[in-house]
Amino acid sequence: MASSSLLVGAVDVLSAFDADHTEWRLSDLSRQLGVPTSTLHEQLLALCETGLVTRVGRGRYRLGWRLLKLSSALYGSLPWYGPAHAAMERVARTTHRLAFLCVLDGQRVLCVARSVQGRDGPPVAGELDFDLPAHATASGKLLLALTGRPLPDAPLAYTPRTVTDPTTWATEAQAIRHAAAAVTEDEWAHGTGGVAVPILDSSGTVLAALGVSVPTAQLRARAALMRTLRDAADEVSWTLGYRPSPGVTPPSRP
Repeated sequence: MASSSLLVGAVDVLSAFDADHTEWRLSDLSRQLGVPTSTLHEQLLALCETGLVTRVGRGRYRLGWRLLKLSSALYGSLPWYGPAHAAMERVARTTHRLAFLCVLDGQRVLCVARSVQGRDGPPVAGELDFDLPAHATASGKLLLALTGRPLPDAPLAYTPRTVTDPTTWATEAQAIRHAAAAVTEDEWAHGTGGVAVPILDSSGTVLAALGVSVPTAQLRARAALMRTLRDAADEVSWTLGYRPSPGVTPPSRP
């Protein structure tokens, strides 16, 4: 149990670093995580010894170089990631919206990459989140539906529009599978909407969701967003060897 607790603590420390927090002071990180400075200092020392964290000044820490090695190993094991990431960047530049790549990890939806290149408009929910609510985001709904998953256990109702009823979800999941796309509107947070489409491998297996997150009012342009996403995702899927079966009607486009 002690080892498990130490591991969870280390993960919490590493997860506190992101694009807006590339460096932490010990006191600030202690407040952020709600962990005593003495305990946190021990965790940071251990992480520094492994090379996962590095000390850059008195009481200041950054992520360590060893994480680059681990990242390189992970990306090298995912031949789809390179072309998918490039497609995400193109979508961001074309739409001027927050673009992202998400994957399904058990019942969790993880945002493994995002791009804000040239983004216009106000902030939207989830700009810095790694774990996303599977039942309340476009990427999550898409991945759940296309893999035939039920709603997560005890799904939270983030807004009155969040789908938490299994019967309602079964109907919506069928529509998502038919369209091979998902759209959400004010389901995670008021004022935030999303659109997502799948990236497929040569066998048609869903690898990831490619999507954009926008202020709800901008969903009026969902048809244009959908075309851009589909073109980008289809190009990646084609590069990976996916070929639609002859005679199969392509998914309808909302």
